[in-house]
Amino acid sequence: MNILLIDDEKLELEQLEYLLKPYFPNHTFLRAHDTSEALKIIDKTTIHLALVDIHLPGGSGLKLAEKLKSTTHSKVIIVTAYQSFDYAQQALRLRVDNFITKPVVEAELLDIVRPYINGASYSSIISQAIDLIHENYASRITLTDIASRIHVNHAYLSRKFNDELGVSFPDFLNQYRIEIAKQMLQSENSYTIAEVAEKCGFSGQHYFSSLFKKKLGTTPSEFKKEFQK
Repeated sequence: MNILLIDDEKLELEQLEYLLKPYFPNHTFLRAHDTSEALKIIDKTTIHLALVDIHLPGGSGLKLAEKLKSTTHSKVIIVTAYQSFDYAQQALRLRVDNFITKPVVEAELLDIVRPYINGASYSSIISQAIDLIHENYASRITLTDIASRIHVNHAYLSRKFNDELGVSFPDFLNQYRIEIAKQMLQSENSYTIAEVAEKCGFSGQHYFSSLFKKKLGTTPSEFKKEFQK
């Protein structure tokens, strides 16, 4: 699934991706800072879900939402600091799918976004498995553990991961753990690399560092130093 985030504030875009990506690590997140940039992305890429700010350089976010709804099958969520009833009415007339005001609260954002991602894309089995991964990633959880919890055969669950997500269970789990690790490395807490590896459920620091570099092209230490700069 391709998720387009549109906001003229760089920090707002980073926050939206920061909040959402750990929960949906295998989806593709795209960013646009203005209307023209968003239109270029929309013309080249199928967008399944768009989070659109109302006030954008180069045109109204509502106009952009109108184009998305009239020319694509995208789900559109308006994200704005303006709580005006007039804006809400315009959004409803354009058949946008939902409306959220800033400052964005993580729990509220997830409640609004999750149905358009999980509900539209995944079976009940995979949705349950993903929720269990989010709850238990820090432990030594296995495919067999997950399968037992949701009362399905582990081989069947393995096939479902490949069929619906296009990745294996271990790859999905490790990608989620990497996203959580990135957040920890970017936090104000002075976690050591070993602590991050342990808290994210990796079997050891060496394996964590090797996988992190394979996925991101940099080591956890280098990633942390670059962020601190």
